[in-house]
This record gives sequence, structure tokens and C-alpha cells, in this order.
Amino acid sequence: MMDCVEETNHDPLSAPPASAPAIVDPKMEKKKPSENVCLADNSLLVDISDALSEKEKVKFTVHTKTTLPEFQKSEFIVVRQHEEFVWLHDRYEENEEYAGYIIPPAPPRPDFDASREKLQRLGEGEGALTREEFLKMKEELEDEYLATFKKTVAMHEVFLQRLAAHPVFRNDAHLRVFLEYEHDLCAKPRGKMDVIGGLMRSMTTTTDEIYLGATVRDVNDFFEQETAFLQEYYSHLKEAVAKVDRMTSKHKEVADAHIKLSSCITQLATREQPPMERFLTRASETFDKCRKIEGRMASDQDLKLADTLRYYMRDTHAAKAVLVRRLRCLAAYEAANRNLEKARAKNKDVHAAEQAQADACAKFEQLSARAREELIDFRARRVAAFRKSLIELAELEIKHAKAQQELFRKSLQVLRECQ
Repeated sequence: MMDCVEETNHDPLSAPPASAPAIVDPKMEKKKPSENVCLADNSLLVDISDALSEKEKVKFTVHTKTTLPEFQKSEFIVVRQHEEFVWLHDRYEENEEYAGYIIPPAPPRPDFDASREKLQRLGEGEGALTREEFLKMKEELEDEYLATFKKTVAMHEVFLQRLAAHPVFRNDAHLRVFLEYEHDLCAKPRGKMDVIGGLMRSMTTTTDEIYLGATVRDVNDFFEQETAFLQEYYSHLKEAVAKVDRMTSKHKEVADAHIKLSSCITQLATREQPPMERFLTRASETFDKCRKIEGRMASDQDLKLADTLRYYMRDTHAAKAVLVRRLRCLAAYEAANRNLEKARAKNKDVHAAEQAQADACAKFEQLSARAREELIDFRARRVAAFRKSLIELAELEIKHAKAQQELFRKSLQVLRECQ
């Protein structure tokens, strides 16, 4: 009785590659994440023009330009907090009309605790450091804090830009309220019960994924292959994120080690005779310059590689959620088929059962068609994003390697002259 289940041998990886989407230049100078956001349609443009950190909160200034008739004006500027971004994301997830769409993942909560703790520990240990070491380490931590802040702003901007670029999501009333309403949306920070509720929903989704995957037979090859692929892909992304985080952390430690090395050589230079003093001073300057290059290399690896992997790990989780929702819809359709068979056997409420079966069939077909389009687009989008990020990372690595080579060449020349 599975009249509406479509059989196909379509390969989930056979989607034709798409050209890299266009990037909208931000108004504020900040590090952009590596994801591409297609905004070829200029009828709704959103960017975060400014942001302000106030203790535990970050306030984002959201700037909107539009020609859509649904909006009251052509340009808006509103101030939003992180909880309001989460509120907007939850409104999309709760809407059954979007069950077949990949809902952009909510931006991560601004987390500056690590940078603040490092600054606090640095202040407490100021007496054990030379003034030069303290100032250099303070500069490094301030740069790290600023980079984290800019990445946080960029991730919130990408979330809004993906919603604005989507032909369906952009028409949602909640998005218009978010972009237009000048006052607070009364979205409170998540309390303990909200966190527990989120964990329960996550466990339910995971349980449904396992249970429905074992009990519901999906005869559509495309979705069966996509499910297997995304599960494996997600696990590889998760492992890659952990390894890249360790790599960038160690690279930052290497950069920090140059501070102590430079400081020790500087102290040693003050106790030597003028010829050796000049030699050691130049060597100290070389290590200090090398420290800056190593720090930039670590930051670029974090931005271009780690952030891209981390973003698409969350986006892959959103794609898996679409497949789980489709399995739920398929299970409901199978239940409607069984109810129809029982009604026909008893010759009771046959018309109502037929209508319920037809509605379930139509809903399942519609959701499957949308999900297929979204998953094919997801593949093209992530391939374009990784290609762009890896090319940019390789170009930056070459640039830094050349700068380091030139630094060592000039330093050797200067050191020879000091002898």
C-alpha cells in the first residue's frame, strides 16, 4: 500500500557542482567566516553593522535594506542580543511548514570566558614576568579576545544572511518582526529548564533517528544513501574539529614561546659587551617578529579551517534533522496505510481513513521533494565553501612562509654584520 513512495537509484553525490555564491561586503571591518552566502537577489540584504560587548552580553546592530512590499520601510536598524537570534531559530524549527528544509544552525553563544580567564591569570602573575613579557602577552590575549569577538559577530551575521537569501525563509513573519521591531523581543536567556528541555529534544531526535532507522523501511535510494553519508560525514567532521583545535592550540603555544625566548635573550644582552649586546638584541628582535608571524598563521588556521569545519558540523546536524523529520512523516504515512486496511476490513469509517491516508501521502511527497532539493543544494554549498576556505588558507600559508623566509634572510644578514 506504499503507493506514494518513490523508488530511485539517484546518487546523492551526483549533484552538479554549483558556482561559488557571491559575498556581500560587510560595513564593519571584521573576519568573515568561510561560509559562502548567496545573495544574488538584492531585494533583502542584512548585515551587522556594529556590535558592543557589555559584560556578559553582546549587542548586535542589525542593518536591513529591502525592496520587498511586506516590509513597512526600505531600511531598518535594530539592536538584538544573542538570545533573540536563538528565539528566531526556534521559531523556524517549531514550524511544521519548514520540516523539509535545512534550517540554518543558530549562532553559538558568545563565549569570552577563556580570554577573560587568561587575562585575569596574566594580571595575577604579573610579578613573575618582566615588563616586556607582560606587555607582549597582554597584547596577544587582547588580539585573541578581539578575534573571538569578530568571529562571534560574523557567525550571527551569516545566520541572518542565510535566512534572508532563502526563497521561503525570507517570507516568514518572525523574521520580519526580528528585522523591523525596534524594541526588545523579550527573549530571555535560557534557564535550567530550557537547557533540560533542549537536551530532551536532542535525545528525542537521536532516539527517533535510531528507532525509525531500524523500524521504518525507506525504499528511496537517494535518502537512504544520504542518511548513511551524513552520519559518516558528521563523525568525520567532529573528529576533524577536535584535531584542528588541538593543532591551532599548539601553534599558538609555539607563538607564545617566542615571547619568553625573545625576553631571555634581551635580558642576556644587557649583561654582555657592546658587540655581543648588539648581536643578541638583533636576535631577540628576530624572534619577536617571528612570534607575530606564527600567531597570524595560527589565527588563519583557526578562521579558515577550524571555523569552516565547526560550522558545517552544525549544518550537517541540521541536514540530518531533515532526514529524521522525513522518517517521522514516512512512519505516519505507513500508519495511515495500516489504518486504511483495518477500516476496509471492518467496512467502517473508510472515507475518513482514505482521506487521512491521502493527506499523509501528500505531506510525505511534498516533504520528500523539498528535502531532496535542500540536500542537493547543501552538497553544492559545502563543496564551494570548503574549496574557497582551503584555497584562501593555502594562499595565506604561502604568504606567511615567504614573510618568514624573508625575515630569516634579513636577520642572518644583520647578525653577520654584528659579528
